[in-house]
Amino acid sequence: MSQKEYPTFDTKGMPFRRLGNTGLRVPLLSLGGWLTLGGSVTGDPVKEIIQTAFENGINMFDTAEAYAKGKSELEMGRVIKELGYKRSDLVITTKIFWGLRQGPNDGGLSRKHIIEGTQECLERLQMTYVDVIFAHRYDRTVPMEEIVRAFNYVIEKGWAFYWGTSEWSAQEIEEAHHIATRLNLIAPIAEQMQHNMFHRERPEKEYAVLYKNYGYGTTVWSPLASGMLTGKYNNGIPEGSRFATEAMFKGREAQLKTEEGLRQIEKVKKLTKIAESLDSTPTALALAWLAKNPNTSTIILGVTSVPQLVQNLEALKVLPKITDEHLMQIEEILDNKPEEFPTYGRPPLDAYGKL
Repeated sequence: MSQKEYPTFDTKGMPFRRLGNTGLRVPLLSLGGWLTLGGSVTGDPVKEIIQTAFENGINMFDTAEAYAKGKSELEMGRVIKELGYKRSDLVITTKIFWGLRQGPNDGGLSRKHIIEGTQECLERLQMTYVDVIFAHRYDRTVPMEEIVRAFNYVIEKGWAFYWGTSEWSAQEIEEAHHIATRLNLIAPIAEQMQHNMFHRERPEKEYAVLYKNYGYGTTVWSPLASGMLTGKYNNGIPEGSRFATEAMFKGREAQLKTEEGLRQIEKVKKLTKIAESLDSTPTALALAWLAKNPNTSTIILGVTSVPQLVQNLEALKVLPKITDEHLMQIEEILDNKPEEFPTYGRPPLDAYGKL
């Protein structure tokens, strides 16, 4: 079942959708802590960003044990407590995989780390539960049955309401579902994956079978391709930008000058013209384009300031303006629409989720 078949709700101008095939409603735009909250942004600015987000209908906040080595959860938990928000008014998600220490069991998806890591996440967040806990990556060293059983235990203990996956392959997710069905355990309900105008194969092609078979939900990260789709890199790397300040993005200037980098910049310039015709920005257009996808549950925003957050929220204004004609124009510019996944020719999986 796709998102378009679900009723949507509107709070403070923010549309809400169900997260996959569950009863949990999430805002179309949510706020994440990767590289920002607890990392490049600390103290009062974190509170200002979260408060502004909440006042504009964003009540979902995403983090992970690995973000800023646990400081993202610490900052988020501190701010939410100081603001005095009612816990039931919030949707909090975190992720387990990369532990904070170097011990042999301080990472991965063993039953030991899933359970102990979840408890530590809750301690940092100063909460008794999270709404969704994600497996931040797939762990090929652990039997799938152990992973499913461990997350099932976390949910039964009341430490999380649901569990999901992040950057798992479609076959890995299907295997988890088959094992959950066979053992009468709780299956994952959503994937946290990269999806943007320049990254489409996995979310639009590989996962098509998951949307069809399980109504799988999506929590999208890097919706602006690390800032490429904002247009700020059209003339090089500006001072203070992510490519200039974040260590993991250093060296991107050379990539911008490659054939593919130059091609992407030209596409952004053309997309900017469409955005301007809608009295908007390329940032808002890129976010609204994602929101138009019926399989998008929520789009995770990563911001370093209140003004940047407000700019991202402009996507809600341009969303109703985008017509089928605009979508066709965007497809012509992008020229990267994935081919339909040939699900009809796939052999069925057995009870253990194997081909």
